[in-house]
Amino acid sequence: MRYGHFDDAQREYVIERPDTPLPWINYLGSEDYLALISNTAGGYSFYRDARLRRLTRYRYHNVPPDSGGRLLYIRDDGPAPSGPGAFWSPTWQPVRRPLDTYECRHGLGYTTIRSSMAGLAAQIRYFVPLGETLEIWELTLTNQRAQRASLSVFSAVEFCLWDALDDLTNFQRNLSIGEVEVDDGVIYHKTEYRERRDHFAYFACSEPLAGFDTQREAFLGPYRGWDSPAGVEAGRLSGSIACGWQPIGAHHIRLELGPGEQRKIIFLLGYAENPSHEKFDPPDSQILNKRRVKAIIARHRQSDNVEQAFRSLRAYWDDLLGKFMVTTPDEHTSRMVNIWNAYQMMVAFNVSRSASSFESGIGRGIGFRDANQDLLGFVHLAPERARQRILDLAATQLATGGAYHQYQPLTKRGNHAIGSGFNDDPLWLVLAAAAYVKETGDWAILDELAPYENQPGSERPLYDHLQHALRYTLERLGPHGLPLIGRADWNDCLNLNCFSETPGESFQTTANKDGRTAESVLIAGLFVLAAQEMAGIAGYTSRSQDAAAWQLATRQLEEAIWAAGWDGEWFLRAYDDSGMPIGSRTCREGQIFIEPQGICVMAGLGLQDGRAQQALDSVAARLATAHGIVLLQPAYSRYYLNLGEISTYPPGYKENAGVFCQTNPWIMIAEARLGRGDVAYDYYLRINPSAREGLSEVHRCEPYVYTQMIAGRDAPTHGEAKNSWLTGAAAWDFVAITQWILGIRPEFEGLRIDPCIPSDWDGYSAQRRFRGRSFQIRVHNPKHVCRGVSRMKLDGKDFSGAYIPPDLPGEEHTLDVWLG
Repeated sequence: MRYGHFDDAQREYVIERPDTPLPWINYLGSEDYLALISNTAGGYSFYRDARLRRLTRYRYHNVPPDSGGRLLYIRDDGPAPSGPGAFWSPTWQPVRRPLDTYECRHGLGYTTIRSSMAGLAAQIRYFVPLGETLEIWELTLTNQRAQRASLSVFSAVEFCLWDALDDLTNFQRNLSIGEVEVDDGVIYHKTEYRERRDHFAYFACSEPLAGFDTQREAFLGPYRGWDSPAGVEAGRLSGSIACGWQPIGAHHIRLELGPGEQRKIIFLLGYAENPSHEKFDPPDSQILNKRRVKAIIARHRQSDNVEQAFRSLRAYWDDLLGKFMVTTPDEHTSRMVNIWNAYQMMVAFNVSRSASSFESGIGRGIGFRDANQDLLGFVHLAPERARQRILDLAATQLATGGAYHQYQPLTKRGNHAIGSGFNDDPLWLVLAAAAYVKETGDWAILDELAPYENQPGSERPLYDHLQHALRYTLERLGPHGLPLIGRADWNDCLNLNCFSETPGESFQTTANKDGRTAESVLIAGLFVLAAQEMAGIAGYTSRSQDAAAWQLATRQLEEAIWAAGWDGEWFLRAYDDSGMPIGSRTCREGQIFIEPQGICVMAGLGLQDGRAQQALDSVAARLATAHGIVLLQPAYSRYYLNLGEISTYPPGYKENAGVFCQTNPWIMIAEARLGRGDVAYDYYLRINPSAREGLSEVHRCEPYVYTQMIAGRDAPTHGEAKNSWLTGAAAWDFVAITQWILGIRPEFEGLRIDPCIPSDWDGYSAQRRFRGRSFQIRVHNPKHVCRGVSRMKLDGKDFSGAYIPPDLPGEEHTLDVWLG
């Protein structure tokens, strides 16, 4: 069953009915001001940090879901087909009155909702202009009736009192501190501005107001919700000024539209700051200094300026997506690579794992591991932003070489509440830095100074940070010579030192064991992968002694893996605190895990002696399902004290044998390394969102972005997805399809073309910008093989190199590649 369709020409997903299985969301903004918006205009907005700078309130577990958000009401004030006083929401929610027509188009950084009711047509276009800290709601109303329409339009937002967690909990204070100002029809939210804050929010409109409200109860009335506001029902607002309780912004505009007449109304919701010494105007008053923001509001109240801002946003995405475009025999592949996968990576880069329909924006900052993995696919889109992110991450690294598991985006400082001790974390910094250098050739980043823990005076070159990250692992080896797992590794729910028996206790921050025994085969494989990259970096920068040292360390860990991490047909997962294996045929449950099979083969282990193929064949036989590859089998049927959170989930969900979409690409890459393109691509399509669109009633989440998890075969809802948008699956799937299946892979030396495609493909074409040059690539597969480049032509001439050199003369080049 489908709830919409893809419009590839416009790069939009078109939702054709408002009652999707879950709210299907989009993101507005790509810089400092960010917002979530659903297909019924729900969601919330924030500046940089979804917890500490939340502009609008959002209620989790709301019934119905996603109530509130960006509220618009259209009311008939005069004679009308449905009677005077009737009102409806052009976004369907919150009134939920049946609409005559409805359509939501989620685009790249914008959403457009169109609807009609009783001879009135409405279109609302929502977006955040580039370089601004505001969002625009552009409402276009058309009277399609044969007679004149007397209308009222009402808009409303409910302000959050900035700190979203405090806003949800500290009622004894918060119900008394809300403050607003209203000036020239603009509602300014200034709670706590009188004291330590120098920022405020505003809600403006392009039309003269017939009325306003800023106190929620005055707008809604007692014992009413957003679906039936008393002010809208009465057709007038009271002009209330919030003092405590729940501050809101609500506008009332009266319109007279003749037959066929159309009118635009622009609403602005924004964030602004003043220098601390210029907060008030006059200086000795408590009145907001609005001198700076008034010019911004005035500019964006103008329809021409709004249209120009929207065109600039479209051009911005044209440029970004133009950096890598493909034409393949499969529409799902082309669509995801060219549009939605790249777009999702940008969103994940901006908000990491902090703010979505499944992440509250309250409890998590930017994850160290998460952000580094996101960079692996993102780097070509905005290399200058990737560069800064790498340096920001290095600056949160601990003096031990370890890492804070998260840091706050507003302060860029480590999150002490979560702390460190996730022993895989520092290794991902090496992979991210290597990916950046491969893409850009910017070796100078290795000499950039970054402090440890953001402490002045501790600055060291990034190169030193990377070496320190690797030494962190070597200094923490366990009884089998494998890396100690610490609080967890990539799988945050495999908590082998926790042993928690207290309800509500955090598995990630609780440790009842000394951590000197439990080991991770995954971290061992990850170290081999990272140390290989470090040896490459060292060798390329003439640090031959360092290169030799990391090659030696690689061999050391490889020997440990083969001695203690191989179970006969697949790689073990770990050893627990008592030294017993996890992910072994000797285990009653959890005999095989996906992660070490992917990571170890990606690192090259077993490629020469057949054991890599054995491991991947075991994955196919024991873990693969029609909806993707599950994380482990058999699922854990009860809680195991020695394993931690992984065994708390019911079988088939999340880490307990769910399909974890982030690890599936590891197997795709591993299969490509073996040359099995048909298998790699089959796995790719199983979790490709576009390919799953026809299963929307089962999948339930948005069919245009990857999810973190799909329920596994042990679950009663096998195939149902959760945790969409903010997942490392976006970056890893992009890496798997573009670098390993399509085979267009940046290396230190240049651009490698080494496809491993489905054998039934005749070929494909691609456009790739790389280090200041544009390459038109055509891959031909006349013999219908999966892999094996037989010849190449560069700019029409035979070419035999392993890499396309980055210093070719000229900016435009063509490359023809033949397989077989």
